[in-house]
Amino acid sequence: MPSSLVWAALVCAVIFGGASACGPGKFFGSRRTPRKLTPLVYKEHIPNTEEFSLAASEPPEGRLTRNDPKFKDLVPNYSKDIIFRDEEGTGSDRLMSNRCKEKLDTLAISVMNMYPGVKLRVTEAWDEEGLHAPQSLHNEGRAVDVTTSDRDRSKYGMLARLAVEAGFDFVYYESRAHIHCSVKPESADGARLGGCFSAGSSVQTETGRKRMSELRIGDKVLVATPQGDLEYSEVILFLDRDPTDNRTYIAIETESGARVILTPGHLIFTEPDQRTADATDLHATYAKNVQIGHYVYVVSRGKLTLERVRNISAESEVGVYAPLTRHGTVVVNDVVASCYAMMYEQSLAHLAFLPVRLLHNFKQKLHFVKFRTENSTTEEHRGIHWYATMLYHLSRTLLPKSYLYT
Repeated sequence: MPSSLVWAALVCAVIFGGASACGPGKFFGSRRTPRKLTPLVYKEHIPNTEEFSLAASEPPEGRLTRNDPKFKDLVPNYSKDIIFRDEEGTGSDRLMSNRCKEKLDTLAISVMNMYPGVKLRVTEAWDEEGLHAPQSLHNEGRAVDVTTSDRDRSKYGMLARLAVEAGFDFVYYESRAHIHCSVKPESADGARLGGCFSAGSSVQTETGRKRMSELRIGDKVLVATPQGDLEYSEVILFLDRDPTDNRTYIAIETESGARVILTPGHLIFTEPDQRTADATDLHATYAKNVQIGHYVYVVSRGKLTLERVRNISAESEVGVYAPLTRHGTVVVNDVVASCYAMMYEQSLAHLAFLPVRLLHNFKQKLHFVKFRTENSTTEEHRGIHWYATMLYHLSRTLLPKSYLYT
């Protein structure tokens, strides 16, 4: 389909759509006491139900072969933070579902933080040779067997706990030699399309600091402009909003204690070197790509400053919020982040939401002619905004895979 027709379709679709708001969350100012992690014991599994139950990783959908049409849905994992055994020499241990890859990348970060100098090691992922039982989730790339790179079995109980914290849907201390982890099918993972901030996040508005749960469409929040200035920008809608959804987040903390929590596929502005940074040319990358030693932009005393990342961890949180501002950026917990996720280019993502901004401007002009009802800005939709979902599916068809989160 020609690009002009695509955009015309998008504009028409937006006109008949709605907006969304937000729900309850936790106050940013209250710091939680770090929770003590308890290692799993041998043969323990979480949740305490069978792997194929709906409460865990759900029933198998069938073995995938390289000739299967669904094989293209598997993605290779080339993370430098993970060691892949790949005894077959075919790269099959790098192949897995998108959801499995996201959880594995998060687990790799946790392992490096828990055990400096030690990496996550994958001994088995997608089973190409059919060596597992017919119902095994390895047959469809939804399961991995993992160890630590030093193969220290005294660490495996804690490794299993870290896998639970990383968001795997089923974790089993199956063998003295490895931990078995699996995930739900992609069809059950609507959250994969979203990129959000945690329920405990806060923003600065014109009237003071607000929790995400208190934010409403029409509020003006602090943002960073493309020129590197700070100003207040209106919240147009919520790309995702679900106060009860449980997500796996990346927590990024700077040397001053600024701490932002966001999903792995959400964009955040970073610099690898403080000396080459330019606030007028903000560089965005996925949260999962941020490393200790990188720099992020923090608002301090009313100015943008670069602060070094001192810690990165994985956390599981309940509640997701993704406000969209006119500028496409937002300052969350004093850290500058993008409003967008799943698409690697900030400028391209911002352009993709141009129809939304144009429609919002049009509606605002109408409000000057027709009186607005009291509740017109507080209508709430729950879940991922339909436009964001549609745009993601269109992007998968029209854009190279390098532009999209996998």
